[in-house]
Amino acid sequence: MLLTEIHEQVRETARQFADDVIRPVAHKLDEEERFPSEIYEQMGQLGLFGIGVPEEMGGPGLDTLAYSVVMEELSRGYASIADQCGLVELITTLLVRHGTKEQRERLLADVMTMRTKVAYCLTEPEAGSDLSGLRTTAERDGTGWKLNGGKIWIHNAPVADVGFVLARTDKTAGHRGMSIFIVDLNQAGVERGPKEHKMGQRASQVGALTFSNVSLPADALLGEEARGFHMMMSVLDKGRVGIGSLAVGIGQAGLEAALEYSVQRKQFNSAISEFQGVQWLLADIAKDVEAARLLVRSAASKIDTGEDATKACSMAKCFAGDMAVARTADAVQIFGGSGYIRGFEVERLYRDAKITQIYEGTNQIQRMIIARQLIKNGAR
Repeated sequence: MLLTEIHEQVRETARQFADDVIRPVAHKLDEEERFPSEIYEQMGQLGLFGIGVPEEMGGPGLDTLAYSVVMEELSRGYASIADQCGLVELITTLLVRHGTKEQRERLLADVMTMRTKVAYCLTEPEAGSDLSGLRTTAERDGTGWKLNGGKIWIHNAPVADVGFVLARTDKTAGHRGMSIFIVDLNQAGVERGPKEHKMGQRASQVGALTFSNVSLPADALLGEEARGFHMMMSVLDKGRVGIGSLAVGIGQAGLEAALEYSVQRKQFNSAISEFQGVQWLLADIAKDVEAARLLVRSAASKIDTGEDATKACSMAKCFAGDMAVARTADAVQIFGGSGYIRGFEVERLYRDAKITQIYEGTNQIQRMIIARQLIKNGAR
């Protein structure tokens, strides 16, 4: 997939930032599980958040392909950092598409500069891949609403200022009875659970949120009442391109680390890169990273041209996630025992890769989507 001059400029900006700012501290951030506010502030200044926000609303006004390129390059530095970029992209996309003028003016600029930290609040104990199990409710209370329920595994929950919360406003209407609310997470009735300690992407903060009779004003509603499920679904294609791109970045980092090590490491008086077994591993990593990259960028381009991109986005996310897990395992194999030791980049990459098969819809769900699209539309 050929990139335009603008895409190449954006790519170079993100790559240099990853090399100069992110990679030198990635291991320390992973060890400390720390939210790196100082890095996010710099990203906001560079325009790496809210990439798709139109220029007239204060954003870069770039397309989904540019977003994909940025996500890949940031993830090549450290996937936790890219994950924050992806979260902000989904929230700003919701605001641009469905927010009122007042909501956009109040939130967009601060979200894109990380003065306001946001959370995307869907998952519950009974509602993950199947949102029909959603239990959080918002009931009318005079001119406003009362919010009750709880969310788990929420990205930024320990640190977020504002949450975009999916809740039931009609208990009898299934998916058609859900709405999105913009919730101040520092107000009375909101309780944060402890920060979860994760296997990988440890610098991204994840936790639970509980809502107990939280009072919301009428203008907390995002878009139309009872359209929340459809609004959330409307950004999932872009979200899957984002996670696919993040997985490609992990795979690329694994390839670079394995290649460098194989040239330097000597056994039997030769660099291990001279051994056919190692060469085949390197070749397999390289071809699958490139295949995933092309799938992801093709899916991004379909979104940008207004095509039906659902199948392409699910294919891209599924393939790239599986690739990242399998090929970082190969990178660990090339490092041998060293690759199994904390402090070596490939060990972290292997841990970081696993979640790409799970979040933004598990890869089993992606396969269901792909198959249904094939059955519905044929093999084209």
